[in-house]
Amino acid sequence: MPKMKTKKAASKRLKARKSGSIKRAHATKRHILTKRTTKNKRQLRGTLTINASDEKSARQMLPYV
Repeated sequence: MPKMKTKKAASKRLKARKSGSIKRAHATKRHILTKRTTKNKRQLRGTLTINASDEKSARQMLPYV
């Protein structure tokens, strides 16, 4: 049986923690930040755990994580 391919777009956006949960970054933090308030940009720091409803599809996209 051949190896399963990893969806490269998902591998660049999602990472697995040691506990097995999958972390992601906040959206709207890449560019055009001049219109955003300082408070909003500060609150978008850090990472989140993906929603439980998205976990199944994320694991299919990342078979070796």
